[in-house]
Amino acid sequence: MAETYDSVTIYFSDIVGFTSLSADSTPLQVVDLLNDLYTCFDSIIENFDVYKVETIGDAYMVVSGLPVRNGLQHAREIARMALALLHAVRDFKIRHRPGLQLRLRIGLHSGPCVAGVVGLKMPRYCLFGDTVNTASRMESNGEALRIHVSATTKALLDTFETFELECRGEVEMKGKGRLTTYWLLGEKKSAVSVAAAAASAAAASAAAAAVAAACALAPAPAAVPVPAVTSPTSAAAACGGVPGAANGGANAANCSSSGRLPGPAGAATPLLSYCGNNHGALPGHNALELTAAANNNSHIEKATVTTPLLIASSRETAA
Repeated sequence: MAETYDSVTIYFSDIVGFTSLSADSTPLQVVDLLNDLYTCFDSIIENFDVYKVETIGDAYMVVSGLPVRNGLQHAREIARMALALLHAVRDFKIRHRPGLQLRLRIGLHSGPCVAGVVGLKMPRYCLFGDTVNTASRMESNGEALRIHVSATTKALLDTFETFELECRGEVEMKGKGRLTTYWLLGEKKSAVSVAAAAASAAAASAAAAAVAAACALAPAPAAVPVPAVTSPTSAAAACGGVPGAANGGANAANCSSSGRLPGPAGAATPLLSYCGNNHGALPGHNALELTAAANNNSHIEKATVTTPLLIASSRETAA
């Protein structure tokens, strides 16, 4: 059943030079191009209160204000959507022609229309009325990579006081005569959005200052004493010169029972986790990881000695 809508905004776009591009491409390449482009467009328009009517070849038609009425918001929704699509198409890459810039031409017009489902075999939701024809004329009389806007749509956008438009002048349109039209250039931030952004930034700054103040008041962690071990001889002495097992390498158990590294007076003496191995050096060529274990405490601390530490093997110790 058809329904009349007093005010909607209609978007039309097509690709300038699509015919010549198609002539230089295979049918599969054309299908891939349109599929990539309209998949990109479909993902963008989901963020706006709009309804995609149809695509015919390279033509893309979208409307706002129906089937669900939204007051006068339809002009703003379509304008924002058109700006987003134009921004996306500037970065769009054609798979088989990556060096070619896709040139999208967009036209917008607002007014009344009738909408309804037509057909039984393959029913379609169609729009009818002079508004549809004028929107199509706005697109066909526009320019590549620009958004052509009628005076009616411009008047609606002016009520929001956020859109930047430029008068194009009078344009001769088939069946319409000479009409004054405009270019939609962009949307400036409103005072409300600027104030909200400033408030958000101030809140973030205050939170960062609070965190910094809390960190400044926190006590610094106590330094962990690191025994100075700089030579194979002192390392072997620290381990008590304990002969290793039959494989020639001292193990952690031998160190635990016999060799202890000196610690500060009155403090638990840390243990050397590696007393030596068959290669005479600890794993890692630039640092030695020491594990300090207190005699009566299960807490484990780690310190790093940046000087390479060679550990005498059991054979070298025995010698």
